[in-house]
Amino acid sequence: MPKHLLAGRPRPVSTMPSLRLLVTGALLLHPIAVTRAQAAAADHHRAAGIGTVHFVTSCRPTVAPTMNRAIALLHSFEFGASIRAFNEVLSSDSTCAMAQWGIALSRWTNPMAAGNRPVALLEQGRQAATAATRLAAANATERERGYIRAVSRLYDDFEHVDQRTRVAAYEASMRELTKREPTDTEAKIFHALSLLASASPTDKTFGNQLEAGRILEALWARQPQHPGLAHYIIHSYDYPPLAARARAAARRYAAIAPSAAHALHMPSHTFTRLGMWRDSEDANRRSMDVALRDSAIGEVLHASDYAVYAALQSGRESDARVWVDRLPSLAARFDPKSIRGAAPASAGYFALAAIPARWTLERRAWREAAALVPLATDYPYTEAMTYFARALGAAHLGDLASATLAVDSLGAIERRLKASGEGYWSEQVAIQRLGARASLALAQNRPDEALTDMREAVAREDATEKSAVTPGPLAPARELLADMLASLGRREEAAAEYRATLRKEPNRRRATMGLRAMRSSVGGGE
Repeated sequence: MPKHLLAGRPRPVSTMPSLRLLVTGALLLHPIAVTRAQAAAADHHRAAGIGTVHFVTSCRPTVAPTMNRAIALLHSFEFGASIRAFNEVLSSDSTCAMAQWGIALSRWTNPMAAGNRPVALLEQGRQAATAATRLAAANATERERGYIRAVSRLYDDFEHVDQRTRVAAYEASMRELTKREPTDTEAKIFHALSLLASASPTDKTFGNQLEAGRILEALWARQPQHPGLAHYIIHSYDYPPLAARARAAARRYAAIAPSAAHALHMPSHTFTRLGMWRDSEDANRRSMDVALRDSAIGEVLHASDYAVYAALQSGRESDARVWVDRLPSLAARFDPKSIRGAAPASAGYFALAAIPARWTLERRAWREAAALVPLATDYPYTEAMTYFARALGAAHLGDLASATLAVDSLGAIERRLKASGEGYWSEQVAIQRLGARASLALAQNRPDEALTDMREAVAREDATEKSAVTPGPLAPARELLADMLASLGRREEAAAEYRATLRKEPNRRRATMGLRAMRSSVGGGE
């Protein structure tokens, strides 16, 4: 950040933080009683298609509309745009500590993204958090310092403290802020998001998610045009047992912030969980149109993955093929260093690997799957998807040597991820390795060993949850188990596994087709 943007200056008495907060703080207690200027800004935000946010700060009153716009963009994970808006605030008020706080939080990017943040991003985020802390010493209220202390937790000593610990510290700090500032609705919203970010993927009580949902739903009833509330409700319930609770938010979010590509995409998380394939495909098509307009290629790729999945689940292969064929041109335009939209670089690379793998596996195009070529990236779990598809393809073709090499590659990636502290992704790759090894064992006529590995993969997949980066596994472990049982003539067992798959993945096409085949063969219904 240029030094002139950080330089302090004396403030006139009329703009001292404590006095200004007394004037504007009533907004926290009475959100309807806004000034004419604030009402005009809200109308402008609605017209701009980003929703309505009122975020009280002690910065110059003239920057309030820009600050509100920046926060609205941040709530829809439009991180590039939010950083630009916070820098606009600094260009008018170089001592606005909360603008630096906003940049620090934007630099963290998508809090729902699994995986460790790149060092370059962490260094940029810590620089902004440090600048915010320095400015806050003289130019912020105690409430604002609470926000800044909290965001600093995400970056403190990141060289030595693991990410999960830092995220948990951020949640604890935001929780403390809500206790000290019980009328600050924005603090409650950001705290709810921190609950989701810090939730354990193996907690099947969904304690954090349910707590976040309660906070957000109560606030949304009073602030129906707030973009973050609908957005985070969808994330709160992005789990098979909870998904139906997000239906109203999924139906509303795109209308609240239609100019934000991520807001147009997010409803498809709920639609995917509920097996609403046409709705998901339509939502992602609209998201891609807006993201392309803004050159947010990572967001286009992320939405494409969801759209391809939806099209394949409803048997519209021609629709899916359109996005598959577009991948090379998108890859050529993809800049992993650019912060645009919600999708981090890892999400773009994930889609580039996942889409071809889905395209081959869902169509049972085993020769195409076996021929996929992995793309080396800084995110080894994306390469693992290609090796998983190669292993299944080669095993079905009887190419045992190629299948063995692919299984070995999965094992090497799993170990690499575990050594680098990527616990979540190492476990996901372990599940893929077990499924691939089971397919290889079956091809080698070792059915007992194949079923043992496949059942372990099912148990481990059931014990965790998918990342928000993906609409679902390339091939659910339980569905693969059902396929295996069907091939062994164990039809009733296979039917039971297909039914279990559909309880978690409603309207999934391959499981539906498998169950239909088993019903006809055993002459049964449910």
